[in-house]
Amino acid sequence: MARTVIVGLSGGVDSSLAAILLKEQGYHVIGVSMSIYNKDIPNLLPSDNACYGPEEKQDIKNIHLFGEKIGIETHVFDCSEEYKQLILSYFKEEYRHGRTPNPCIKCNTVMKFGLLCQKAKEMGILYDYFATGHYAQIIQDPKTNRYLLKKGIDEKKDQSYFLYRLTQEQLGQTLFPLGNLTKAQTRKLAFEKGLTTYDKPDSQDFYSGNYNDLLQFTPKPGVIMLIDGTPLGKHMGYWNYTIGQRKRLGVSYSEPLFVLDIDAHRNIVYVGTKKDTQKKDVYISDLSWIIDKDPPQKSFKALAKHRSTAPALPVTVEPIDGGLHIIYDTPQKSFTPGQSLVLYQDNILLGGGIISKNK
Repeated sequence: MARTVIVGLSGGVDSSLAAILLKEQGYHVIGVSMSIYNKDIPNLLPSDNACYGPEEKQDIKNIHLFGEKIGIETHVFDCSEEYKQLILSYFKEEYRHGRTPNPCIKCNTVMKFGLLCQKAKEMGILYDYFATGHYAQIIQDPKTNRYLLKKGIDEKKDQSYFLYRLTQEQLGQTLFPLGNLTKAQTRKLAFEKGLTTYDKPDSQDFYSGNYNDLLQFTPKPGVIMLIDGTPLGKHMGYWNYTIGQRKRLGVSYSEPLFVLDIDAHRNIVYVGTKKDTQKKDVYISDLSWIIDKDPPQKSFKALAKHRSTAPALPVTVEPIDGGLHIIYDTPQKSFTPGQSLVLYQDNILLGGGIISKNK
């Protein structure tokens, strides 16, 4: 009897091709997706290559049409209230506290690989595996039997960074059919198989408009200040700024300025020059560790990514109480509190955590 796999469909080329490939491999494929757009938030811009917005209705229609085309059943579950409580509330609270959230990582863990699978089970759908169109690979360590997360072969499209908080249970029941393909190969295969989405642009963010559309904070005038305490101007809300930001600061200076720190309590945005942004040390907490059951207890060497688009660079990792001290071999620009830093060895994702302001 064919094994059953539920495939998380988004309406894009990656998840659609994943479903086709699994069907060709002999799996009984069922398409599942989430409706996450909450109509309580008015006047949002169209999604425009983002996953959250009012154009979700068309994506859902496309998912059902795709299911009919390839001969699989499709189900879309209303998860809008859970998304509001679990993702949008987290997004707002992080900005409220002067941090920069990563809603995609949070959504993967608690929504796509969590709630979506739960909704399918509640509906009575029995399945062996859950699959998505992510560019990553899962292998099992023969010595420990732990499931490990490995980079996809397409370095530019690798999405393991966004998946580092998945649990052993989630990894053990997941398939990534595109992990051994490049994006170019995916688009070529999609074209050959008649997918109209073969050239659809990739999603760039979870929302394509101004984040204030979602935050809906009341303007709060504050001070923009040099790191030495010299006031330079005013702002209308510290949440409009993120660490490392250079453009649209609203102040002028003899050199280009960058946001260095955000003091949400005092409503101050600190700025400085490029040399002020360079640091070698960063601390992470709230760890999620994949390679072993527990985080490391001894220092070791690894490669680290402190944002999704950053290259993986050499670091020394030192355990500290409640987290890890990461020391880069060369200074890096703008470690951003609230974002994730993940660690690799030999293309295997060891684990990671949330960047904190200090030790």
